[in-house]
Amino acid sequence: MAASLSTGLDVHFAIPQSDTKRPIFFTRRKFTIYSGLLSKPKSTWVNPTKPKRSVLSLQRQTRSPYAYNPKVRELKLFANKLSDCDNSEEAFLSVLEEIPLEPTRENALLILNSLKPWQKTHLFLNWIKTKNLFPMETIFYNVTMKSLRFGRQFELIEELANEMVSNEIPLDNITYSTIITCAKRCNLFDKAVEWFERMYKTGLMPDEVTYSAVLDVYAKLGKAEEVVSLYERGVASGWKPDPIAFSVLAKMYGEAGDYDGIRYVLQEMTSLGVRPNLVVYNTLLEAMGKAGKPGLARSLFQELLESGLTPNEKTLTSLAKIYGKARWAKDALELWEEMKSKNWPMDFILYNTLLTMCADIGLVEEAEQLFLDMKKSQHCRPDSWSYTAMLKIYGSGGNVGKAMEFFEEMSEVGVELNVMGTTCLIQCLGKAGRMDELVKVFSVSVEHGIKPDDRLCGCLLSVVSRCESRADVDKVLACLHRANPRLVGFLKLIEEEVYCLDTVKEEFKGIISDTKDDARRPFCNCLIDICLSKNLNKRPHDLLYLGTLYGLHPGLYNKTADEWSLDVRSLSVGAAQTALEEWMGTLAKTIKHEEALPLLFSAQTGTGTHKFSQGLSNSFASHLKKLAAPFRQSEEKAGCFVAKREDLVPWLRSRLQT
Repeated sequence: MAASLSTGLDVHFAIPQSDTKRPIFFTRRKFTIYSGLLSKPKSTWVNPTKPKRSVLSLQRQTRSPYAYNPKVRELKLFANKLSDCDNSEEAFLSVLEEIPLEPTRENALLILNSLKPWQKTHLFLNWIKTKNLFPMETIFYNVTMKSLRFGRQFELIEELANEMVSNEIPLDNITYSTIITCAKRCNLFDKAVEWFERMYKTGLMPDEVTYSAVLDVYAKLGKAEEVVSLYERGVASGWKPDPIAFSVLAKMYGEAGDYDGIRYVLQEMTSLGVRPNLVVYNTLLEAMGKAGKPGLARSLFQELLESGLTPNEKTLTSLAKIYGKARWAKDALELWEEMKSKNWPMDFILYNTLLTMCADIGLVEEAEQLFLDMKKSQHCRPDSWSYTAMLKIYGSGGNVGKAMEFFEEMSEVGVELNVMGTTCLIQCLGKAGRMDELVKVFSVSVEHGIKPDDRLCGCLLSVVSRCESRADVDKVLACLHRANPRLVGFLKLIEEEVYCLDTVKEEFKGIISDTKDDARRPFCNCLIDICLSKNLNKRPHDLLYLGTLYGLHPGLYNKTADEWSLDVRSLSVGAAQTALEEWMGTLAKTIKHEEALPLLFSAQTGTGTHKFSQGLSNSFASHLKKLAAPFRQSEEKAGCFVAKREDLVPWLRSRLQT
């Protein structure tokens, strides 16, 4: 059978028939290659009646025997003179008149290979062609193309390639590889694919460089099926992938968060006996992080160490990010201790990544030591992101004094505050009720050119929901008005004694549409909290309805045959209470209409993994206790409250009677 592939190549498999006297024939059947976990390509039968695909040169171009030329030094000095002359054609030709030796094939090739600027290489090739002293060969074009590739001159390279075709000068592996890799460097991915397909049509087999380059091109184009197709086709034809090729595959699967694909890469490397180098390990670690597999990343890192390799800054940065994102405090601390004991390399990015990891997990002492090490370092002084991490740590822990110390220190050492640092500091000051300092920080930030983003606006909304006095509310709203006047207008709209839900709905839709995805739900949560703090009765329920309507709270209510549940893990405390009341109201109506109910009901609040987490679970438990609801903390799962039908139904009926 033959697999018709996207690049225009048919791979033929001979199928022996039961009657050996009958001629061998082939059938064609298309098949689809999926980008998930794939099996290793099976052995391939090759049609003996068809000639084997030709290879113009089984090896890359051999070096010319320059060492036997007694005038090598003289010619190289002349090449340097050509390289240093003016870029104009007139100046170049003027220097060429002083050529010390006759431009034979060997002499011309040596000069061509010694020229540095791509402009001079191209001019010299043209000069050789005009002299017509000897037949032009592939190697002259290849040397020129490599120089042009360094200058990212794809149009000139393609022009030379077409000239070779016209003059019947054969294009070899180096020629095609240079064309394809230059197209890739210039982000001309379609051109790279076009020349790769042309290569196959000529019957020339790609080498390892060309295969790796085209794999990367397909991956960058997001053509996962073509990547796997090309990879398996190459392996079936006898190509042994190098670590670069596996890096391309790992990166592609990592970008897609495809764990099965990453596992496939590891299996292929093992089966083909390819030992990963540090680049491959780094790529695989990044892929594990994007796929959300911290445990496998840890195992891969141990494998790296056992193989005798030493991790570099990129390796450690990837692992620190993974541990921080997963909030693996123990593993993060072990990594930090191992880095110090083994004196592994530290760079600026790694320091900041470790600081961010400490901020994510809440490791205060470790962060302070890291920050102190950065101050002592000659090459990795703390920058805006370093200070932001410290502001986040102190802000999350409510250490306002330390946070303000760092804010003042930033001004003294000339480090600019960024929008994330401003947000962390304002959140900290808002929780502490220090509104005058909050206004000062906001004003200083705006005066220094910081443009408030949606997260900062959400932070200000959150502070408004906590304000106890009208004076404090006005101070924060003044800041919010400078950042997002439309939000302030919406707050006034929902505070009106008589308001139209349709008008609120339209304005809410407009605000959410103009807000980034990661800030939409926090906006809705904060608006609900503000309505609750102002005792605006039905308004919180209207906002929860609008949030659900526009997809901000997916999976809030869930039903199975045996259990109905409420999931409030993505809500604020006030929004979670509102959702609970809405759910209880719906259940009460179900009882009133005598509809069937499951045996079990549950509410999921989750548990914060950060040591400074607010604890939605505790607030939710207090609210349940206040309502005297028959929900109890599950013994099997933290942050889960359960109630049996036999207990919940009488309680709901009693609420209906009041």
